Amino acid sequence: MSTQKSKREITCDVLVVGVGPVGAAVAALIAQKGHSVVAVERDLQLYPLPRAVGFDGDIMRIFQRMGLVDKIAPHVRFSPYYDFLSAEGETLLSYDRSTGRHPSGWLPNVTFYQPAIEEALREQIEVSPAGTLLLGYTFRSLTQDESGVSAEFQRNDETINVRCKYLVGCDGARSQVRAELGVELEDFGFDEPWLVVDFLADDLSGLPDRNVQICDPQRPATYMQMGPGRYRWEFMVLPDDDPAALKDEQFVRTLLSNCGVTRNDPIERLALYRFHGLIAKQWKKGRVLLAGDSAHQMPPFAGQGFCSGLRDAFALAWRIDLVLAGRASEPLLASYEEERKPQVEFMINSSIRLGQIVCTTDVERATARDTLMLAERKAGSVPPPPMSYPPLESGFFIADQPGAGQLFPQPTREDGAKSLRFDDLSDGRPTLISRHFSQLAALGSIEDIWLSAVDRPELEPFRQQLEAWLEAHGAEAVLIRPDFYVFATGSPSTLLDSYRKTVAP
Repeated sequence: MSTQKSKREITCDVLVVGVGPVGAAVAALIAQKGHSVVAVERDLQLYPLPRAVGFDGDIMRIFQRMGLVDKIAPHVRFSPYYDFLSAEGETLLSYDRSTGRHPSGWLPNVTFYQPAIEEALREQIEVSPAGTLLLGYTFRSLTQDESGVSAEFQRNDETINVRCKYLVGCDGARSQVRAELGVELEDFGFDEPWLVVDFLADDLSGLPDRNVQICDPQRPATYMQMGPGRYRWEFMVLPDDDPAALKDEQFVRTLLSNCGVTRNDPIERLALYRFHGLIAKQWKKGRVLLAGDSAHQMPPFAGQGFCSGLRDAFALAWRIDLVLAGRASEPLLASYEEERKPQVEFMINSSIRLGQIVCTTDVERATARDTLMLAERKAGSVPPPPMSYPPLESGFFIADQPGAGQLFPQPTREDGAKSLRFDDLSDGRPTLISRHFSQLAALGSIEDIWLSAVDRPELEPFRQQLEAWLEAHGAEAVLIRPDFYVFATGSPSTLLDSYRKTVAP
């Protein structure tokens, strides 16, 4: 007896292929704006173990925009210190982020439990009337034309064909979407195998009180405080290692004892990874775009892999929203790659530079490295933190205006037990802030841009910080994009005129 096969047709505004954290964020952000989104994932169950470890304050600011802070807060741990140590335990390089205000308005760096974050992101898709999450469907193919994209998926005997206006490929390092497009990867020439071991423990006493890179030429190693209840050790795989022994628990315990750790905490996860730097040569082809690991991969030494993917999602979602809403033209989507690719290349190179410090296995070179870095540290020469993202080089902003292309800092104020945050006022719209409300009176009401002034009651909690920023940039007003980047500074009327001309459909 033959088995009848079924085929289903689905239409939507945006199709997201791959529902890891990046795909889930893209889908949730676009669905929150009311556009129909179908997010399709091959696996039936959420991957139950953590892979990424940390994110910075800019990513928490994105979660704030999505309304996820309360759900995420129980699963993060403040992680202010990051040290590079020699084999003898001398501090070669140290980053201290325990003091000072981060421009995002949040803690500068936290570690987290990834499955809980992913679950919260997926819930945001499902609670939206515009979002649909399909699990267990394998991507097979795509075709596109001037008006949209058609993609086919398979699950057992069921085939679904999804017709969409735009497709976003977030299906990971081995992206089938990227392969279908014929997009090649550029290799940055860094490729190192590492053993990653996650442990369960609520009590971290006796372990380092900070994240540490142990730059020991005999066996480079990494210690990371993960989200609550967990910690991670990573060990570089050496050429003469026995592959069969790498995943043996006793071998792992020996590696730990060599680092001075004799605890016997249970191992939650043990995996082999290759740390490398790769970037897609093209991020947009027709109506298909790539984000996250589908577009780039980087070594973990700067802690920016997860962050870079979430930045992709945020940079892409607001653009797709404006184009679908008829408020922007197609070139706005092209500026996604124009802006993000140089930033990601910068971070890959930063990660590789840190990795080259750590992964030195030649004893003479390691000795020379230690001597140089100790001298630089004694002289007070400290490189900028690896988490510092550069401003935009080119793209959707007016380049010759003071502050344009930079992230606008989020003013905050503590009000008793409650924290007041500037971003909560704009509802995700472009924001125009002037010095005086009288400057805005002639502009009238503008539906798609939130207008206010530092002398308005709603901005009173943030007045001092906003005035300081405007004064520092010699600006009458500032227009801030939905992704917190400054579009331009100038007079309110000039800003609006420039924005309309630049974004006009």
